[in-house]
Amino acid sequence: MMLWKLLSRLDRSRFDPLVIALSARSDGMLDRFRESGIECRLLGMNASTLFRLSTQLSQHSTDIVQGWMYHGNLAATLSSAFTGSGRAVLWAIRGSLVDAEHTPRATALSIWLGGKVSFLPQLIINNSASSALQHEQRYGYAASKRVILPNGFDTDLFRPSAAARSSLRSALGLAPDAVLVGLIGRYHPMKQHAKFIEAAAIVNRRFPNVSYVLAGDRVDESNAELLSAIERHGLRRHVHLLGRRDDIHLLAAALDIAASSSSSGEGFPNVIGEAMSCGVPCVVTDVGDSAVVVGDTGLCVAAGDAGAFAASIETLIDLDVAGRLELGARARQRVVDRFSLDAVVRAYEDVYMGVHQRARTGQA
Repeated sequence: MMLWKLLSRLDRSRFDPLVIALSARSDGMLDRFRESGIECRLLGMNASTLFRLSTQLSQHSTDIVQGWMYHGNLAATLSSAFTGSGRAVLWAIRGSLVDAEHTPRATALSIWLGGKVSFLPQLIINNSASSALQHEQRYGYAASKRVILPNGFDTDLFRPSAAARSSLRSALGLAPDAVLVGLIGRYHPMKQHAKFIEAAAIVNRRFPNVSYVLAGDRVDESNAELLSAIERHGLRRHVHLLGRRDDIHLLAAALDIAASSSSSGEGFPNVIGEAMSCGVPCVVTDVGDSAVVVGDTGLCVAAGDAGAFAASIETLIDLDVAGRLELGARARQRVVDRFSLDAVVRAYEDVYMGVHQRARTGQA
């Protein structure tokens, strides 16, 4: 999503982007790129991938190759080395390290190998300082290559909306003034949905009229594991599972409190920045740069502590409507001041132009 936001706002008078996907799982996102007028190609992974990638980059007369996440980073580096093209290669790391037991073997190998060859790219762009430090300390990624560029947020799209609040409550059959706490994110062990449900059960003892909205891939009625946790805690009538949504800007704006209960893997969480941009205060776990993102406009607790997470939600409920609106307004202003999409895109453009100029003058 951040790559799409970046390229959709890139100054096309100076930059001509081409997206090459290595996995068919990217099909849905490629449609979004194409709708934004960005050329896309699906390469796939097989024995000839590096050769075909090098050929396509040459045909496009590519000056800069921007890898995106671990597999893309390695493919960008190896394809350029394969042809000796001399193209500038940059890497992008998009999150903090996930617990080893939740990391696919191929991804773990890519992370390890990336540390061994991290001296090769000109720059390693990371969206969070904590993630960069993790990779450097644990796997030896080159600290001298580090550039930190945070995620950016479209504050025109993600904005407070009374209509969105009213519409979602009506759709869920809730009172117009019902308090909604939301967790937006795909179903994955690192997202710790079970801990969120456990915290919701604690909050429910004191605030039985609060409702909870969960959305994301596999966050729906077909997820037996998630349903079991909800029923085990007696929350079936309090929790609403919405599955994957394409209207996150409306969903986020409808919340009173947004939550991120992740135990690992978050670098700079998009859903938290988006909720803040909508004027919604957040409760997050101290993973990646989550604490930096919310600052003093939300609450941050240790990962895995359901009791502390529940207490933080209760603190925000106790603020009442006026208190949450004031805190949410500060949250939105923090995003506007520090993480606006236009500012972040300009920062990427400055990096790309700097790399290009150094390449033209023969500097390392």
